[in-house]
Amino acid sequence: MTQSQLAKRLGITRSSVNAWEMGISVPTTQYLVELSLIFQVSTDYLLGLDKKATLDISGLTPKDMDVLYPLVQHLRSLNQEKEE
Repeated sequence: MTQSQLAKRLGITRSSVNAWEMGISVPTTQYLVELSLIFQVSTDYLLGLDKKATLDISGLTPKDMDVLYPLVQHLRSLNQEKEE
């Protein structure tokens, strides 16, 4: 999503979104909540308080999840190997 697209969804200017990204200003509480809904993450995640991201798996079948869980474990193990 571009800054312009996000700004349009929030009803603000692109320069406001740019200022958030540059660390010049921070979004208000209202915009933090709206951002969390748009990006489907918690406000704690946006604030850097929670390092865990969530993934919305609604609409997936049990078969889909049987494929997804081993994939997640595989990716975690690859990342752990890179860190070592």
